[in-house]
This record gives sequence, C-alpha cells and structure tokens, in this order.
Amino acid sequence: MELSPNSLYIVSTPIGNLDDITFRAIDVLKKSDIILCEDTRHSLKLLNYYKIKKKLISYHKFNEKKQASRVIEYINQGKILSIISDAGTPLLSDPGRLLVNKCIENKIKVVPIPGASSITSAMSVSGFRDRFLFYGFLPKTENELEKVLTSLSQKSFSQIFFIPALKLNFYIKYFKKYFSGRKLLIAKELTKIHENFLRANIDDLKLFKNNLKGELTVIISEKDIKNKVLDKEKIVNKAKKYLKKYSLKDTVDLILESVKNNRKDIYKLCLKVKNEKNN
Repeated sequence: MELSPNSLYIVSTPIGNLDDITFRAIDVLKKSDIILCEDTRHSLKLLNYYKIKKKLISYHKFNEKKQASRVIEYINQGKILSIISDAGTPLLSDPGRLLVNKCIENKIKVVPIPGASSITSAMSVSGFRDRFLFYGFLPKTENELEKVLTSLSQKSFSQIFFIPALKLNFYIKYFKKYFSGRKLLIAKELTKIHENFLRANIDDLKLFKNNLKGELTVIISEKDIKNKVLDKEKIVNKAKKYLKKYSLKDTVDLILESVKNNRKDIYKLCLKVKNEKNN
C-alpha cells in the first residue's frame, strides 16, 4: 500500500492480545519514518513482536503541546508519521486531539487505520441496547462526579466508562445512587488469557473485597422509560392547538417533546382530532 505524503496516520493497536492488529496497520507502521507513542518501552513489545524497527518519539499528555509543532515540521519535511496509543484506538481517552487539530489547521490529511477498541469489544458482548454514550474516565473528585452523574443518569442510553480497577469500589457507590434499576457489565483483561466479564444488577452489586487490577471497561445498561398513564384530555388540547399551524407528524413530534408516552397512542389521538376537525 502506498502511503500518502503530508499525512498523519492514526493507527489502532491491540488492547491485549498482540494478534489483534490488522494487516494494514502493520503495513503503515513498517512504512512510517517516525512512530509517536505514549510509552516507548510499552510500544516496543508490539513493534518487536512484528519485527518493526522505526524511530519512536514519546508523545503523551504531558508533552503534547511541545511535541505537536515538532511533528508538523516532520510531516512538512515529507516524513511519514503515525501515532499509536498504549492500547486500542488512539485519541479515545488518549492524547492526540491537539495534534489532529493542528494537522487540520495546516491542511495535513489525517488518516484513520481502524482496529481494536475496548469500547466496541465490551459493548458487543454486553447484551445492552447499542445506542450508547461513551464518556471515558470519570472525574476523581466527589463534587465533580456528582455533577456528571446527575446529568448522565437522566440519559436513557447505555453508557461506557473507563475505570482504574483500584477505584472501582469508589465508583460503585455512586453507580448505585444514580443508576438504580439498571444493569452493569465490568470487562476486565479484555482479549487476554484471563479475560473476564462480571454482570450484575446495580442494586444487587456488592463492593469488591479484593482489589482488581488494571483498567476496566464498565458499561451501564439503558434506562427503561416507562410510559405514564395517557392524559388524553391534555394531549387532545395540545393537538387542537398545534394542528392549526402544523402537520399531523409535526404535531405528534411537538407533543412528544413534553409528554413521555407511546408515539403510537399519541398519533391515534392526534389523528382523531384532525379527522373531527375536517368533518
């Protein structure tokens, strides 16, 4: 594969099992002049496994600002650069956003090389609805965490978080407070020999006596929104008002913004109002 000049390659790497990498990703890394990585020692394990010997430059959240301008210079000199993270798809709760934005500003093409991701891997085995929100790492302080979870708990979607195993019990207490009635999946050691999935109803979940290790991918299930008793009089009054200005479909949509009921039931009532109006 011929690589494009004046481009930055965002290369996904394995999240555990070193065989979980695409042929294209290996090809791009072999043809790169420079590979940006969070921890050069960690990345060398993967590169040595595939016999890739290239210049590595440490690129992490503490030196991102300083390195970004330097990287742009390298690309403008005609060098082929790629960026990898310690595991999975770069920029997802990993450094690189600043660099990507600089590339966009400088008309440098940004090329994704897709591959492994703990987000989609865990979601695929969760059994939860696939409309989900990915948040990443939650705040560490109680005040910030309370603010974030107050907002997130109102969302009906499944939600994905990255959690350091040592902090799991701390976050479980808040999950029980804000996500009561939902289910939870804890994915640990994804794609590795000791891969394990812990499933539980949040209300029944106990704190862990023994500390788990590593970084966990935690998914909270979707929120079941139960329909309220249909307030027919309220809906009919709204329908009469809206149908003077709007179509039947728009009327139903407008009513659904304030009345959380089954769309089919609201549609039937609105249609009845419309037909009575036309007779």
